Amino acid sequence: MMLRAEQISKQYFRRTGGANYFHAVKPVSLELQPGTVTVLCGRSGSGKTTLLHMLSGLLRPTEGRVLLGETDLYALSDRELSQLRNRFIGVVPQGRSVLDTLTVEENILLPGTLYAAPDRREAAARWMARLNIEALAQARASELSGGELRRTAIARTMCAAPDVILADEPTGDLDDENTALVFACFREAAAQGAAVFIVSHESDALQIADRAFRMDAGEMNPL
Repeated sequence: MMLRAEQISKQYFRRTGGANYFHAVKPVSLELQPGTVTVLCGRSGSGKTTLLHMLSGLLRPTEGRVLLGETDLYALSDRELSQLRNRFIGVVPQGRSVLDTLTVEENILLPGTLYAAPDRREAAARWMARLNIEALAQARASELSGGELRRTAIARTMCAAPDVILADEPTGDLDDENTALVFACFREAAAQGAAVFIVSHESDALQIADRAFRMDAGEMNPL
């Protein structure tokens, strides 16, 4: 399923002597096609994460629309949007996103548990093996390194087999070997039909990209 942004932008009001607006993201139109990897690079603070959050249904644009197929994400109720995102959109956030009180396997299975999805244990085992964390299946998240936590979050997203994957700096905590492994997994997900969007500082990400863009001061342009 295609994710399409139509002239979305994000402004923030701020008062600096007089009232004005700060454009975190200037108007962007973008299509994320099934079976493709799109990479967005740029300096910190350029608006990349803000754009990803708008694409994922986590941050309402000031202007424009985001459509999954023909469904306007921001025309849905919060409950409807949550259900749609759980089923069709996988997000790998930049920060910590696993629960310390759960095991690695429980964290990976949690989204499906919340919405009574079909049993994902086989898929969880496959992705834990693919990401070299199968030996940690019963370890608590509080016992893991930053890189292991990152791979757990990626396995959780992959396990759900979403139509769209949005990953924000997914290799930030990883060494070179695991960075290459993670990018190979994203390429594999695209080969299986997912539309993959990666925000990354890593030059290696460009090697798996079908399309690449750069964001500077909220403005996105093709590389």
